[in-house]
Amino acid sequence: MTQLINNFEESSRLRTLAHHVIPGGAHTYAKGDDQYPQLSPGFIAKGFGSHVWDVDGNEYIEYGMGNRAVGLGHAFASVLEAATHQLQLGCNFTRPADIEVHCAETFLETISSAEMVKFCKDGSDATSGAVRLARAVTGRDMIARCGDHPFFSTDDWFIGNTEMNAGIPDAVQKLTVTFKYDDLDSIRALFNRYPGKIAALILEPSRGDDPKNNFLHAARDLCHSNGALFILDEMITGFRWHKGGAQQLYRIEPDLSCFGKALGNGFSVSALAGKREYMKLGGLEQTGSPRVFLLSTTHGAETHALAAAIATMRIYQDEPVIEHLYDQGEALRTGINQVIARHGVGEYFRVTGRSCCLAYATLDQAKTPSQAFRTLFLQETIKRGVLMPSLVVSYTHSDDDVQRTIDAVDGALGIYKQALENGVENYLVGKPSQVVFRRFNRPPVAERALELAGNG
Repeated sequence: MTQLINNFEESSRLRTLAHHVIPGGAHTYAKGDDQYPQLSPGFIAKGFGSHVWDVDGNEYIEYGMGNRAVGLGHAFASVLEAATHQLQLGCNFTRPADIEVHCAETFLETISSAEMVKFCKDGSDATSGAVRLARAVTGRDMIARCGDHPFFSTDDWFIGNTEMNAGIPDAVQKLTVTFKYDDLDSIRALFNRYPGKIAALILEPSRGDDPKNNFLHAARDLCHSNGALFILDEMITGFRWHKGGAQQLYRIEPDLSCFGKALGNGFSVSALAGKREYMKLGGLEQTGSPRVFLLSTTHGAETHALAAAIATMRIYQDEPVIEHLYDQGEALRTGINQVIARHGVGEYFRVTGRSCCLAYATLDQAKTPSQAFRTLFLQETIKRGVLMPSLVVSYTHSDDDVQRTIDAVDGALGIYKQALENGVENYLVGKPSQVVFRRFNRPPVAERALELAGNG
């Protein structure tokens, strides 16, 4: 048996410092300490392929891959070569660089339903640009977003509609309403309740299962019949479901769509793309409508990031990346399901999602979702050399990685089963993780009371 990982001394030291100088201790809430067990790598020092090493020198097979931003693998050679070459020529100039045109052409070849594209640095900028453009096109203020999908933007139009809406004016909060995925009646109800007020619907094409009963096409038709735009957020699906995006897989042409995450294999680049009749409103040639401040970012077209994007898109075009993601994901699902059955915990632990983008569900004795059991599972897989907040694979996840992961899950579920029988508090070190979107943090006194209650 491989020796269990228990040394996080340097991570613990840095955690204290990080929380002193960085609100939350990290620059992404999903990477925060409240999302992981106490016994976990607090900081990653390097990554190569599907593996990462923490600041204490511990090695892990990584899943999630930078919150799905690294589709090919860490430090992927051809992407690094392209970015490095371009960086040596300078990364930001007073006028556009020629690579901006080349990257736009490559993108539009890859995403065939789009006619124009504008690059930026993160998904929030792209989705917020799409929302602003839809409002300008329609002259309406309200946005309908899919309430089943967890995240669209850091900007007020979305965050104001979540539990973490402190600091966002009430008037802004009221401008965003929600509908349910695969539920046309919920969309019809919004258009009936707010006639002539909704500028656009925004949703992910899928979170795993394929849309039912032609849902995407019917939703788009409802938008158009009610004078609204149809926006697809392809941050996750864009370079996992199909190399041309989920919109190509499902044969749906949105008015606008947003891409990011794996577009640059970890480099900071995202895109707002769409039909020319709408995108041109942010341009210089049109004179019939007021100008739209679509997207304008100092770093939006950094040349090395665009070079990384071009190299990444060409790999997706020329190599069987998508096929590999599906194959390795399905191998994981099959192997882990066998382990689940062997431990008899099928009612308490499940693998979920599409093979190219797997996740898992952790349930307690009452068969309800449990952060405590999720934290325990993470704790035990981390001990066994696997860092898996999800089961999202990359192009570099090997057969050996998959088998070692299945073995780690086997060991972790052995502890999980004992916790179901004897109480999770007897196996979890520290407090459970928490959901990101919560109204309040628990005060330390409350945390201590909960720990005492659990130990009692």
